[in-house]
Amino acid sequence: MTPPDRHPRSPLPPRVLSIAGSDSGAGAGIQADLKAFARCGVWGMTAITAITAQNTAAVTAVYPLPSEAIVEQVRAVTDDIGVDAVKIGMVGNAEAIGAVGQALDLIPEAPVVLDPVMVAESGARLLDESAEDALRTGLVPRAAVVTPNLSEAAVLVKRDLDAGVEDLARAIHALGPGAVVVTGGHRASASDVFFDGERLIEIPGERHPDGASHGSGCTHSSALAAHLALGADPLMAAQQAKEIAAAAVRDGLRGLGSGAGPVDVFGAATRAAV
Repeated sequence: MTPPDRHPRSPLPPRVLSIAGSDSGAGAGIQADLKAFARCGVWGMTAITAITAQNTAAVTAVYPLPSEAIVEQVRAVTDDIGVDAVKIGMVGNAEAIGAVGQALDLIPEAPVVLDPVMVAESGARLLDESAEDALRTGLVPRAAVVTPNLSEAAVLVKRDLDAGVEDLARAIHALGPGAVVVTGGHRASASDVFFDGERLIEIPGERHPDGASHGSGCTHSSALAAHLALGADPLMAAQQAKEIAAAAVRDGLRGLGSGAGPVDVFGAATRAAV
């Protein structure tokens, strides 16, 4: 008779893959994604699309990786570890978008959260203008959730910034994703707007003007992907992501570096001050 296992193994955490650029300052990009994944209790993995030389003040250089490098990173983790959800951030150019599309074919069942990164917090362009149509047609329709800020939403549907946020959400949804969350960080209201083709819901949030926001979009989309992997539906995942990203801005490290301080999902400075 086999004796009972007195030390059963803990269940393995969900596995979430970030396909995005590397930020050497660790405020945004895959570095922010991995922190958000850890904060949410999932196993984070990465496929780097580009290496940026970046700090809190500027992006000084961008080095895109070859398409085959992007696909092979995804293949390696897929073949061995598996993927329960995907977050896509900076893709940079049309070639990388094509490679990401090939990579997604390896994990067709995993829900995808697309953060259409176009411009860095410092103002540096992170997506070639010539690649906007490739993003719009190649990746947006494959996403379970797309998470643009207001300016990104306007670019995706080729409208002016003064377009209503609800109209923008509906127009992006018409491009084919399962749901859209237009985030509120760049609007007078801090609320996010969620639309899934049926429900148009405002996700309220408090604005933290004294916080630090570098990496807030990366943190939000990564937390959303993590909660999809944890079993939440898109609306619940968006609500959880809003809460986590807002707290990370509130607890952000404004004094770290000379530019926009990075968010802090772990609230290290807040805890140290207690």
